Amino acid sequence: MPFIWLLIVGVAVGFLATRILKVDLDTPSTIALGVLGALIGGLVLRGLVMMAGVGAGFVGALLGALVLIWAWKTWIK
Repeated sequence: MPFIWLLIVGVAVGFLATRILKVDLDTPSTIALGVLGALIGGLVLRGLVMMAGVGAGFVGALLGALVLIWAWKTWIK
C-alpha cells in the first residue's frame, strides 16, 4: 500500500514541479519524473530519519541556518 501511495503522490508532485519550474513535458515524462523524484526523496528522508543522531541534527541545523539567512537577506537588506 505505501508503494501505491508513493505512486499517487509522485504523479501529483511531478505535475506541480513541472508547473513551478515552467517545464513543458509530455504526460508520461511528467509522471515518470514525479514518481522517480518521490522515490528518491522518500529514500533520502527515510535515511535521514534513521540516522537521527548527529548527522540528522547537522542537516537540520544547516537547513535552519539556510532558511534564516535567506529570510534575513530577503527582508532585512
